[in-house]
Amino acid sequence: MGKVAVGAAVVCAAAVCAAAALVVRHRMISSRKWSRAMAILKEFEEKSGTPLAKLRQVADAMDVEMHAGLASEGGSKLNMLISFVDNLPTGDEKGLYYALDLGGTNFRVLRVHLGGKDKGVIGQEFAEVSIPPNLMTGSSEALFDFIAAALAKFVASEPEGFHPPPGRQRELGFTFSFPVRQTSISSGTLIKWTKGFNIQDTVGEDVVGELTKSMEKIGLDMRIAALVNDTIGTLAGGRFYNQDVIAAVILGTGTNAAYVERAHAIPKWHGLIPKSGDMVINMEWGNFRSSNLSLTEYDLALDAESLNPGEQIFEKLISGMYLGEIIRRALLKMAEEADFFGDTVPPKLKVPFILRTPDMAAMHHDTTPDLKVVGNKLKDTLEISNTSLKMRKIVVELCDIVATRGARLAAAGILGILKKLGRDTVKVGEKQKSVIALDGGLYEHYTKFRECLESTLKELLGEEAAETIVIEHANDGSGIGAALLAASHSQYLGVEES
Repeated sequence: MGKVAVGAAVVCAAAVCAAAALVVRHRMISSRKWSRAMAILKEFEEKSGTPLAKLRQVADAMDVEMHAGLASEGGSKLNMLISFVDNLPTGDEKGLYYALDLGGTNFRVLRVHLGGKDKGVIGQEFAEVSIPPNLMTGSSEALFDFIAAALAKFVASEPEGFHPPPGRQRELGFTFSFPVRQTSISSGTLIKWTKGFNIQDTVGEDVVGELTKSMEKIGLDMRIAALVNDTIGTLAGGRFYNQDVIAAVILGTGTNAAYVERAHAIPKWHGLIPKSGDMVINMEWGNFRSSNLSLTEYDLALDAESLNPGEQIFEKLISGMYLGEIIRRALLKMAEEADFFGDTVPPKLKVPFILRTPDMAAMHHDTTPDLKVVGNKLKDTLEISNTSLKMRKIVVELCDIVATRGARLAAAGILGILKKLGRDTVKVGEKQKSVIALDGGLYEHYTKFRECLESTLKELLGEEAAETIVIEHANDGSGIGAALLAASHSQYLGVEES
């Protein structure tokens, strides 16, 4: 009996030892995997670094590319497009004008009532319409027919007292936020699509002509008085309220910048020097690139698999379309190489662009002690449940790395514009204010991104110069700005209101 008991005890002890060995082994494997995940995170953080010296080099490169783009067509990665806007709003504009703002997955139609001197914008109404994904890669005719129909529906809701008198056309400012080679204030051919659009038969066509054809088809009598992009619209809207506005930057789904240049500083401009002496330049800065942009393996893979490889590199680092996707790619590597979410890779994590930048911002802004928002986002978006607090903290860290890099690079870009205009330093006896109008969902809603951008710009400028530079949020500048430019380029200017 004693032998049996001893035997049983030995078996039990062996079993306990085996179980303990398994636990130790499991812990070692877990520890090894966790170390691998930490190594992936650390490498990502190091490669994404944006020390001040590097940012100054980015600003210098932006300045150099701006000069090159103004000197000749194709002389730079920056198109530096001449907008034909040489008179920005003064605040005296009056009447009822429409605007169409097409710049991403949604478009807006607006009706703006301008009251003239000291009255500003008396009233405005707008409607927002989502573009069905199939129209973003379909035919030109299908897209513009869809837009014209939505515009006609909006015009039908015009208040009784505002209908134009017989024989007078309604006038529209068309904000078209894609690279266009402008041929006049109201015409321009599409260079290429960006932001997920890819409609080949529009490339090389006059987008005003395309929309006008679609409007005529359904009997909508409206003249497109000004073709601008969202950045120029924002610049016009900003200038309407503040005459110190010198540049505008959009940080939304995509990104761009426009600024007021002295016409004689544009070697490729062969027209007459405008009365104002100024010309608004549409930089198309999303296409900027420099060896100092802190590209990681995730950025290179994202670019290679995108609709426009090798193009819009700056945009792919700093705009809302891409930030969440960079995080998804980093998480996927952790899942594949370090079993970050368990033995199997969550299937949803393999879906490109499933993690949107608003999801990223919500996780980054999570202040709950257990990072509940992060847990819910991972569960709802990626179907990853049972995440530990330790894992959630890593996700927040990833958000911080990507947002910080993007915001700091955007600040360096703004410094480049200020350098080009000689406004990055304070001249003796001069305290001229320079206002940059900023708009776009990323800037408006992603608080940590916005705060990082603003503090980085101050850091780059230094205390004295920073006091002369103001960043103003130009809310909905692009829509109102387009209506203002339609007013300042109306065919009825000088004709007495009837």
